[in-house]
This record gives sequence, structure tokens and C-alpha cells, in this order.
Amino acid sequence: MSNSAVLQPGIQPGWQIDRFIVSTAIAGFALLGLLIWLETAPFMVALFAIGTVLGMALFHGAFGFTAGWRNLVVKKRGAGMRAQLLLFALSSLVMVPMLNSGQPGLTGNIAPVGTSLVVGSFLFGIGMQLGGGCGSGTLFTVGAGNIRMVVTLIFFIAGAVLGSINLPWWLDQPGFDPVPLVNTFGVSGAILVQFIGLGLIAWWVNRIERKAHGSVERDELLWKGQSHGPLRTLVSGRWPFTWAILILAAGNALTLAIGGAPWSVTFAFNVWGAKALEVVGVNMSQFEFWTWDYPAMALKDSVLTNIPSVMNIGLLLGAMLAAGLANRFNEASRNRPEGRQFLAAVVGGLLLGYGARLGFGCNIGALFSGIASASLHAWIWFACAFAGSLIGIRLRPWFRLPN
Repeated sequence: MSNSAVLQPGIQPGWQIDRFIVSTAIAGFALLGLLIWLETAPFMVALFAIGTVLGMALFHGAFGFTAGWRNLVVKKRGAGMRAQLLLFALSSLVMVPMLNSGQPGLTGNIAPVGTSLVVGSFLFGIGMQLGGGCGSGTLFTVGAGNIRMVVTLIFFIAGAVLGSINLPWWLDQPGFDPVPLVNTFGVSGAILVQFIGLGLIAWWVNRIERKAHGSVERDELLWKGQSHGPLRTLVSGRWPFTWAILILAAGNALTLAIGGAPWSVTFAFNVWGAKALEVVGVNMSQFEFWTWDYPAMALKDSVLTNIPSVMNIGLLLGAMLAAGLANRFNEASRNRPEGRQFLAAVVGGLLLGYGARLGFGCNIGALFSGIASASLHAWIWFACAFAGSLIGIRLRPWFRLPN
């Protein structure tokens, strides 16, 4: 009998976990947590723990931006998109006042608007449909053992490094400085403007679904009708969207409070790729991006002192733990890409990485944390990435990817 088929003492009949995967994830968390504690400070261990919980929430909540967008376009079902909009609204309500409270050391994810943003987010939208995930989606599916997404992640990192080399040229193209909505509308006004924008998108999503199906599907949001109780659902999934929304919103707010900036994912990929190139003899300081203060510091220091890297590692372990508790790790690991599907992972990963660097982040850093920071660039990123996603969805059948 395999480890995954063994019931643990005290666990309800029918609830199976993968003991090896769960034990490995817990051991990894303990070991890395200790190393982070010794290398840095307790606040980094707290961020590592937050990343782990976020990874569990993403897996148990099946909270992927990519599938939510595709389901709206292909199946005309908007539950995933509505969940994202609710997440943005809740985080905006909490984090915009935090960022403008006068507390020193807090910085929002606010970026310039221009050619780089438009091109980068559009390319990212194509890449997320071909690669099979956004930044957080790639990480949590890799943590859950998805082999295809390992390929996507490798080329995501490669594309991010290439994007960092090219970014200074893109920033010289037409554009203008960051536009914090708070500067124009004030704190309350910025939140209200964003609520109106999110409400209009929700109305559009509901209209599409009603036109196609006659009604709006609502059972995904509060409860999924599992035959088991809330405690077991909390541990082994699958969570209703509301649970994931609350955890993700709280996690981003805590990241801001503890780390001084909102949650981001893809800058860590730049650091990992650049460090790997330096190991094989490439001098990254010859490229302008890596002479800027923050990238230069991240390249010089240990990855265990870099907040996005530490949280990403936690996210991987959290997803691994959640997959083990749900006994779904082996299921995901059997998804091996071949032929055109492998090519889609390569092309998608490159577009994801390159687009994320040009567009100042992914669905987490640029969109989720951008809206939570009341930045105009996040809304432009949203529109351009969704347009790119439409192209990516149309390309998926050629790569023999199901829609």
C-alpha cells in the first residue's frame, strides 16, 4: 500500500493524505524557516510563513487568474472573475488607507504608464494562457507537482532576465510618470472610483453569463456543497472562493505591514535567473538594470534576504503541503508535456517573464497589489493583459491545449 493511501490516526474515513509529501513540505518549512531566521530577522520568517499560507490558499481555493479569465471567454462563466474583483475591492478598502495613513516605511506598487507597460502586460496575457498560469499560478502548480509548469517556470525566469536587460530601452519609449489615484481623488475618492470600476466590470461579467446561460452561477462563492464539514475542507480543500479571498487579502495587507510593500512575485524570478547566470560566469552588472539600487542589492545579497524570494519559496511549500493534504500531488505530477504542449510551456514562459518585467509585475504585483495601491497603471495592465489573454486563448488549440 502506498503512503498516499494510508489514513492517519483520527482522520475521518475516506480522507487520505500523502504522508511523504506532507512530511517533506513540513520539513522544508522548518529547515528553511531556521535558515531565514539565522540569515536575517524574525520579520522575514513571518513573511515566509505568510507566503506558505498564501500557497495553501491558492491551491485549496483553486484561485487561478488564468483559468478564471479563460472560463469567462470560453464557457461564459464568471465565478472566477467575480472572485478576483471581490478580492481587489476588499484589498483596496484595506490597503489604500494603510498606504496613506502617514506611517513611515510603507510603499505602494505604483508604476509608470507607457509603452513598456502596454506591451509587457499584453505579452504577459498571451503567455499566461500558453504557459498555463500567471506568476502565482505558476508557482502554486509547480509546488503541487505539475511537471508542465516546471517547464513554464524555467522559461519564465529566463524571460524575466531577458526583460531586465531590455527594460531600460523600453522605459525610454513614450510614457509618463506614475499616477496614484489618491493624488487626484483623495483616499475615499480613490477607493470609490475603483469600486465603480470594479462594479462595472462585474456588471459586464454577469451580463455575459446571463446572456449565455440565463442566470448567474453563485454557488462557487460561499460554499461548494462538500459532503464533509468546514474543518476538513479547511485542511484538505477545496475551499469556496470566499475563504481564499479573505486569506489572500489578509496576506497582502500583512505583507505590506511587515515588509513595507505589497505582495509581489516576479522580481524574485529576475534575481534567481541573474544569480544563476553569475554562477556560470556572466557579469550581470554590465547591464543597466542590475546597476540600479534595488536590483544591485538583491543580486549581491542572499536570496534569503529578498522578500519576494522568501515568500515565493514559502508559496511553493504551502502549495506542496496543500496538495499532500488533499492527496493530489501525484495526480498533478503525471501531467507531462509533449510536443506542442512542451513548446507552449516554453513560449508561454518566455512571454510571461519578459512581459512581467516590462509590465512591472504579474497578476499579483502589477494587478492585485497595483489596484490595492490605487495606481492607474494597474487598470491599464488589467485591460492590456486581458486583451493579450484573448489572443492566447485562440492560440491554445494549435498547441493542443484544451480550452
